[in-house]
Amino acid sequence: MKRLPMLLGLVLAASIARAAPPPNAAPAVQQFTLANGMSLIVRPDHRAPTAVHMLWVRVGAMDEVDGTSGVAHALEHMMFKGSATLKPGEFSERVAALGGQQNAFTSRDATAYHEQVPAERLEAVMALNAERFASNQWPDIEFTREIEVVKEERRQRTEESPRARLFEAFNAMVWQASPYRRPIIGWMSDIDAMTPQDVRDFHQRWYVPANAAVVVAGDVDPQRVREIAERTYGRIPARAVPARKPRTEPTQQGPRRLEYRAVADQALVVLAWHAPRYSGNDDAASRDALALAVLSGVLDGYSGARLERALVQGQGTGGQRIADSASSGYGLMGRGPQVFTASAVPARGVTPEAAMAALKAEIQRIAREGVSEEELQRVKTQWTASEVYKLDSVFSQAQEQGSYWVNGLPTDAGERLMAGLRAVTAEQVRAVAGRYFTDRTLNTGVLVPEARAAEGRP
Repeated sequence: MKRLPMLLGLVLAASIARAAPPPNAAPAVQQFTLANGMSLIVRPDHRAPTAVHMLWVRVGAMDEVDGTSGVAHALEHMMFKGSATLKPGEFSERVAALGGQQNAFTSRDATAYHEQVPAERLEAVMALNAERFASNQWPDIEFTREIEVVKEERRQRTEESPRARLFEAFNAMVWQASPYRRPIIGWMSDIDAMTPQDVRDFHQRWYVPANAAVVVAGDVDPQRVREIAERTYGRIPARAVPARKPRTEPTQQGPRRLEYRAVADQALVVLAWHAPRYSGNDDAASRDALALAVLSGVLDGYSGARLERALVQGQGTGGQRIADSASSGYGLMGRGPQVFTASAVPARGVTPEAAMAALKAEIQRIAREGVSEEELQRVKTQWTASEVYKLDSVFSQAQEQGSYWVNGLPTDAGERLMAGLRAVTAEQVRAVAGRYFTDRTLNTGVLVPEARAAEGRP
């Protein structure tokens, strides 16, 4: 069974198949604001004696400026390299000694640090995180070593993959003004030029209590967690969150096309259209966003969905296989604007243009003919069946709450979102298929295989 995009999966997880709480019961998720402005979100789950702690900072690649792309991700690495009282590497050693596991990630919209520990060790983990949040410190030599790790990560994930390089170049074409145009890991030239002070300045500017949230899920008592949070995080001095400039993406007024030539075994085509994001409000944009999410599910939300049947299995095309694989995707939520994508790997003997035409034809068919109620319900049932199992993961419970907070949504956003998705009608899906997928706003990317690289190219 195909999985929904990660963010959509997370935001659905808490809302499915959950019984209503008894009258006057404490809410399943409780949110507090510490004295210094930091948010605290607690979700009890007493099925196992474990707790997940996540520290979310509402800063990611979109908050960088040209010339320092990748600094948010570099800072994520350096947060493990010491503080006023912790030596380089000591944070990870202490978490391991507590019987815990830890990691972190950076996205366009946020940076998050997470640990899973025995529930009785939660206070020690919170104290460690509060210390490094408030006083991240390390010698320059640690940065010099770690930035080489970041460079190698970029080489392995992007530069050694023709498809990854295509998507990076394509993304820079799709967005003109939005900071989403820069890669999260950063351009290699920016990583090469990055200095220790660039990272320190980014930490000083954005790691502000009012720009962060602590999320705790597991075998915990909310009031007890609140007391611990005030003793640890609450001691960090309050500071104002820096103002953010809008950097609004201009309306696209004509089609754009990118051909990326590289040594590759197969071609790849990707189409993208600008689309609204879900804000949680009951407005036209959010209603369209929900319908677009359902449309993506109809196209590629389960095994044997429309793109697989039409392009991969050849149903409806005279038995001809158009693609070895085909998919669609839609971000739904984010701090910035979103896009709807469709992609395919053309089958042997099929041109990229034919694959692109087939992708567009499936969307156009829905715009003309709509979708059946049976098809619509299958998509919604698939969501329910796949996402209910995530309730067994305490980590997923914490991660979805952090995602809500980053996007300015309430703790019950999952219930609201699922109710909205269940209410989407076949007519709404047909309508958005007809309105958003015009050539005027189309972005096309093609990976063109070459037998060998041209001089000066990978």
